[in-house]
Amino acid sequence: MKALVLTSPGQIELKEVPTPTLSAGKALVKIKATALNRRDDWIREGKYPNIKFGGILGSDGAGVVESVHEDSDQSWVGKDVIINPNIDWGPDLDIQSGKYTILGMPVNGTFAEYVVVPVDRLHHKPFHLDFLQASALPLGGLTAFRALFRKGGLRAGQNVLISGFGGGVAQFAFLFAKAAGANVYVSSGSDEKIEKALKLGAKGAYNYKKHVNYEELWKTKGGFDLVIDSAGGDQLNNFIKMLRPQGKIVFYGATNGLPSKIDLYRMFWNQLSLVGTTMGSDHEFNEMLAFVSQHQIRPLVDSIRPFSRIVESFGDITRPNKVGKIVFQVG
Repeated sequence: MKALVLTSPGQIELKEVPTPTLSAGKALVKIKATALNRRDDWIREGKYPNIKFGGILGSDGAGVVESVHEDSDQSWVGKDVIINPNIDWGPDLDIQSGKYTILGMPVNGTFAEYVVVPVDRLHHKPFHLDFLQASALPLGGLTAFRALFRKGGLRAGQNVLISGFGGGVAQFAFLFAKAAGANVYVSSGSDEKIEKALKLGAKGAYNYKKHVNYEELWKTKGGFDLVIDSAGGDQLNNFIKMLRPQGKIVFYGATNGLPSKIDLYRMFWNQLSLVGTTMGSDHEFNEMLAFVSQHQIRPLVDSIRPFSRIVESFGDITRPNKVGKIVFQVG
């Protein structure tokens, strides 16, 4: 089968490898579609723990179950599925276990024509989504769902700011918050992305490359209840200024690095919270799929490409005008 392999530091190659074999409790899934995440590029660049050369990348995938190891799991054969990329989250819903990893490194992932996963990683593909849309959902959707609801406590009618609109997690945070009845605002460095967000129903949008401060930000009538961020850096202090009393900043990354200082005075006086989060538990994956089905949410897809173009597509993950996920038709 063809698979995308991390061959050496900084080098990936689409090559022929043996089709994986089944073992106890596992299922063989024929991948129909898969999607890129920033995580995949960070692994390629060596910016992730437990990197294994010769491993197959990819955390997002949807396909058809081709075979299972146990007779008791035969009902899965032929089913359209989406794969939960969590491995060993553990029993605590609030924090991942010390053994936690994610499909695609060091365990072989979904950038392949076939993948073997434990049967309990299989979920029925939401009926309203095709394989390409479904493949965009797992990692980014789960991260956004946890950030908004478990960590952010989002409720209908609240004002929420999604920073960096257009990225994988940010687009899901936007779609989920809007479906939950929040007033959703976005920031971006791209006028094209801002225009897209407004067309999709954003209450307001802000280009942080054109403005140096956040005064009267979109006139939100008192500020934001929740900010979802992946960049960190000194913009955290702008967010602190924009929060209502008891507001929260929930962050799932720090691509802009550490802030040079944090306005602790304003934080303690206004009872504010700065909360870190990661991808999410298996329980939240179930909740996320139910939420997506209930609200008929369709992921934003930037482009659909043949699997043969996956290597060259890594350079487009951070393309300034990209909105949504880059997905690949595999089978």
